[in-house]
Formats: sequence, structure tokens, C-alpha cells
Amino acid sequence: MRPRFFHASGRMAQPGGELLPFDNARRDDMIKPHGSDTLNPLYVADDAAREQLMQEAHELPSITVSSAAAANAVMLGAGYFNPLTGFMNKADALSVGENLRTTDGLFWPVPVLNVVDDIEPIKGVARIALRDPNVDGNPVIAVQDVEGIDEFSEDELNTLVEQIFSTSDAEHPGVATFKSLGRHVVYGPIQVLNFSYFEKDFPDTFRTAGSIRDEFAERGWEKVVAFQTRNPMHRAHEELCKMAMDATGADGILVHMLLGKLKPGDIPANVRDAAIRKMVDVYFPPNTVMITGYGFDMLYAGPREAVLHAVFRQNAGCSYLIVGRDHAGVGDFYGPFDAQTIFEERVPDDALDIEIFAADHTAFSKKLGKVVMMRDVPDHTKEDFVLLSGTKVREMLGNGVAPPEEFSRPEVAEILMEYYQSK
Repeated sequence: MRPRFFHASGRMAQPGGELLPFDNARRDDMIKPHGSDTLNPLYVADDAAREQLMQEAHELPSITVSSAAAANAVMLGAGYFNPLTGFMNKADALSVGENLRTTDGLFWPVPVLNVVDDIEPIKGVARIALRDPNVDGNPVIAVQDVEGIDEFSEDELNTLVEQIFSTSDAEHPGVATFKSLGRHVVYGPIQVLNFSYFEKDFPDTFRTAGSIRDEFAERGWEKVVAFQTRNPMHRAHEELCKMAMDATGADGILVHMLLGKLKPGDIPANVRDAAIRKMVDVYFPPNTVMITGYGFDMLYAGPREAVLHAVFRQNAGCSYLIVGRDHAGVGDFYGPFDAQTIFEERVPDDALDIEIFAADHTAFSKKLGKVVMMRDVPDHTKEDFVLLSGTKVREMLGNGVAPPEEFSRPEVAEILMEYYQSK
């Protein structure tokens, strides 16, 4: 069986990879943003207006927000969370949790919140400055109009956690983070003044949704496949991108890496960036891959986060998103393909225009001498593949031993060995 394609509505593709007919399947122009005809980032791009807002911010009551709220502000400012205009209220959050829609009907998979613990400094005020917890000196990252402050009950919070993460287990890193933030949500529109530490720390990689769209246009790309990653890319990831590009007839691939906070033990963004750039330089044809990143903290929300990935890849101009095994998962909290089935079961026909490239577990076949999707080779047994656990790979790299070339490109392994041996 060939790699499957399905529209968010659940329309399946024919075995040859040709999408079943539906309106706008073959686009002459770049895909529209989610929920609007044009992208509406909340970053104040005009220098004079931004400076004036910064001066105002110094006179406003302020709070230092959580890293999660700061990351939400970055995503709002960068246009990834189009068409949202700010932080959600409790009613919208609960509606999103239950129905994947806001109270006014906008499809959205994960609440976008400014959750605070102590509301005393901002009680009764109409406008506040939001300070960044991730930058020295806690500079102002955004100004928010306070339309109101809601409080979650314990039952509401627990229900929302279960809906977003499919678990309430405190061992889940996303659950632990979310439940540590507090119970009050400060809601209302925001104006974003900067992109936190992402522009400074990752000047060659961090991009807004609008700047990605601009570069697609400069390259002459109309159909683009997005590859989400929070890890280095090994042979299986490399070949998966090539499979998806070939099967969809896309003009290029967007390797779009998360640059924000991860759980302990995950590889830092700068190391991932270097390893991915080396792999692309050596093993992909010119002008087929864009390497970029976005400023967000990992939720580890599995299926719900996969849908969020689809939303903001559509906003970045991508026509397809690769969703593979255990996409956005952690530990054993999700089934291996839960992040694919949610698109068939919970994403309505009218929700998204982006297409999902549903990938199986991908590995190097000793029989065929190439990387394949396991579902495409039913005659294979486990012994016919080159398979290594993450623990085994980390152990090898830490000991200065490169994984087999069938698993990891030697140039990538060299960068990762240097990182693990320097720890």
C-alpha cells in the first residue's frame, strides 16, 4: 500500500497517491491562511508605532507571564495563530477543549491562554504590559487589553487538561506544566513588540509565518510539504521528506523545527539546527528544502498538537503536513497513530485546507537496501530492518560510536557525538 493522503475532512487518496477530487484540490496559488483571506500577524511592524507602544508599556501595570504565555504571544505576533487577535477567555477555552471550536465557531484545537497565578497587580485595570520570563531583565514582550479575568474551577481545569492531553497524569510533561500555571485567565487582544529570544538566539532559523510565505513566493513554490521536528533528522526522516515531496508533487519541503522549551533530555535547538543543516546541504538537491524554526514551547499534546501543527503550517503557506508515528507524543501516553486518526475523527470537512501526509513507521530495509515505510513491505520481519531505540542511539553517541549509516548520516552523527560527549 502506498503512503496515504487524506484531506482534513477524511477524504482518502487513491493508491497511486492521487488525491480524490474535492474543491480547490489543485491550487494555482499559495494556500490561504486559516480563518481569513490574508495573514494578520499581531506584531507591531511599524517602527514608530512600536516605539510609542513601548513607551506606553513602561507606564502600564505589568506582570511577568509564564513561558507558555510568552510563547503564545510570539506565535500570535508571528502570524502562526491567525486569525486569533489575542488570548482566549474561559468560555472559548472550554469550547475548544470540548468541540475544537471557539464559541463563535472558529476551528481551533488547543486553547491559547494567558494563565496567571496572582492577579492582584492587575485587578481592575484595562491595559497591561506583559513581561518576558525568558529574557534577562524581563522586558515587555506585548501589551494586552484586559477584557476580563476568568477563573477555572478545579473540575473545569481537570476536564480541560484531559481533553487537551488525553490524560491527567502529572508525569506527562505537558500536564505538569499546564497545571502549574494557575487558574486565572487574563483575556483580550494583544499587540506584540518582539519575538522574545528567538530572533537573537536563532537569527538564521527563526521565521514568522509571513516571512516563510514571502520566501516561498521568491522561490516560486506554490505547493510545500511541512516537516515538524523537535529532534535531529536521521535517515528515516530524510527519506520520509523525499517520499512526501515526490508523492504530493510539491515544489519544496519546509523543515520547521521547534525552538522553544522542551522536556529535560531533549537535544537543544542549536545542535538540532546544525545537524539538520548539514544533512540538507549534503543529501538534498539545491532549492528543495527550507530550514526554519518557530518560537513555541512543546506541549507534548499528541493528537491535539498535531492538529495545531496543521493550523499554523497552513498559516505559513504549506499545502501538506507530514504526520508520522507518535507525532508530538511523549512516553506511552498516545497510540502510535492517534495523531493521524484525529484528523479523520475530529476535524470537520470545513475546518482546514491543508492536507495530511499520513506516514507509517519508516526504517532502512536490509532486504531492499533502502528506507521504506513498514506497511509497504508486508513480507518483512522486524529483523529485516535497521532499528535502534532512542536510548541505544544516545548511548552510542555518548561513547563516541556512530550509529550505522543506514540509520544516521555520518555527518549528522559527528555533530551529535560532539554534543553528547561535551555534556
